[in-house]
Amino acid sequence: MRAAAVPRVPFNRPFLVGTEMQYVAEAVAAMHLSGDGDFTRRCQSALEALTGSARALLTTSGTHALELAALLLDVGPGDEVILPSFTFTSTANAFVLRGATPVFCDIRPDTLNLDERRVERLVTPRTRAIVAVHYAGVACEMDALLAIAQPRGIDVVEDNAHGLFGRYRSRPLGSIGRLGALSFHETKNISCGEGGGLLINDPALVARAEILREKGTNRAAFFRGEIDKYTWVDIGSSYLPSDISAAFLWAQLEDADDIQARRRVLWERYATELAAWAADQSVRLPIVPAHCEHPAHIFYVVLPSAEDQGAFIDHLRAQGIGSVFHYMPLHAASGGRRWRRDTSDPCLVTEHVSSRLVRLPLYAELDEELQHRVITAVRQYEVLQAPVPNQ
Repeated sequence: MRAAAVPRVPFNRPFLVGTEMQYVAEAVAAMHLSGDGDFTRRCQSALEALTGSARALLTTSGTHALELAALLLDVGPGDEVILPSFTFTSTANAFVLRGATPVFCDIRPDTLNLDERRVERLVTPRTRAIVAVHYAGVACEMDALLAIAQPRGIDVVEDNAHGLFGRYRSRPLGSIGRLGALSFHETKNISCGEGGGLLINDPALVARAEILREKGTNRAAFFRGEIDKYTWVDIGSSYLPSDISAAFLWAQLEDADDIQARRRVLWERYATELAAWAADQSVRLPIVPAHCEHPAHIFYVVLPSAEDQGAFIDHLRAQGIGSVFHYMPLHAASGGRRWRRDTSDPCLVTEHVSSRLVRLPLYAELDEELQHRVITAVRQYEVLQAPVPNQ
């Protein structure tokens, strides 16, 4: 008799709570399929309650949330925006699209976040914004960044694609800077396949944000009965997701506590059961400062050498386990070299981490048996090289 195939462990698997299609059907039956329907309003209200932000607006992606933020802050040619090199291209593209110049800053070696100790030296009279990317949902040092930005009139934008449900000194991530961007991509804890959201923490920006999001029209005010006609009043684009997407998202938000509980168990099991192996092999596991609460979005290892990164991924792949590296440094990419300010930080920590970091499978549907397969495979790996001194 032929033995059953060993199940493969993918790196990511979208999690369904079970009510998504019910709500999608309700949205279809209501015959309001475009944006800002009942499910959109439910999601936005839930996000406002969760974060304490003055206004939450759903968008078609996290990328579009960042683009909307750049529009809302009137970032343009001649402006500079400080951001980490260790991030996704959207963080930079949102501002490059407006004609601004990205100024890449290195990351901290512990949290892999924007190194607040290196930011001030990059500030010039042209600095318009600082983008704090909360890597793996662990908060940047927001107090230090705000202390640099606020006296100079520089806006702080939180790229919170990883950090919904995370906190910094008890404050919800995304609610601390002037604006916060969310992602609901299928790889995120809460998902609708593709989607995002903009958290507006300055009430003075709310009215204009609605206009920019609605193709530059005052259509939202019209639907509220505040005006008798709507027209073109500002620049803008179409950033509204359909209410079908919002219906899917609402199911996930309703069940967020269960999703988060599942992910926390998985994250903590990795941290506990890989600790001895990591210490023995000179591998670094995630570091979470005591004043930060993370949402169990990513579990990664930082291997001792660049050669180990590829070998480790191959080792897991041979056992049917998916694992992936993460960001390639933006400052060294062809786009980064084209648009960055030449005096950007050399970003040596970014280059070191990028060539060594590997993310392990972590999704709400990952059961204990399959996770133990991953843990066992990881423990079997022996590093190829000893760590380089002073790195």
